[in-house]
Amino acid sequence: MPGYGDPQARLLVLGLAPAAHGGNRTGRVFTGDRSGDFLFAAMHRVGLANRPESVSRDDGLVLHGCWVTAAVKCAPPANRPTPEERDSCAPFLAEEVALLPLRAVLALGAFAWDAALRAFGQPRPKPRFAHGAEVDLGRVTLVGSYHVSQQNTFTGRLTPDMLDAVLRRARELAER
Repeated sequence: MPGYGDPQARLLVLGLAPAAHGGNRTGRVFTGDRSGDFLFAAMHRVGLANRPESVSRDDGLVLHGCWVTAAVKCAPPANRPTPEERDSCAPFLAEEVALLPLRAVLALGAFAWDAALRAFGQPRPKPRFAHGAEVDLGRVTLVGSYHVSQQNTFTGRLTPDMLDAVLRRARELAER
């Protein structure tokens, strides 16, 4: 499943994979599920999206200065991609990001963090994922965020204020 957004995006929002009942059903990652509801509401609040929700591919959502995609391009069983799925999708992610004038990447979760490190060149020692962590990868600055999954948002591990702050920081880095 390809990503979508502004073809002149300087900010990449990178997730894990299309959700079985969201992106896999609608054909657009983070569209039509609760994770997407949480993400797009925040993107709207910080000026990266023209509307606070995405329910279908033709719902009128327009992203400003950002591109949304996933490290794995199909819905994995039990939402847990295998190393083979990750590795099979890596060239598609690399090709996708090569076409964009990116300056910052917001990785939603440790899986996306690791995929971004592989896509942009992993420094040694390997930078550890944390919410709000930042790593200069040369072409881009990688920013970490807890994933927008219900597991994180329903428990308060990731709050709207936390996501807004990390989105604002990633946008600031992208606009440099």
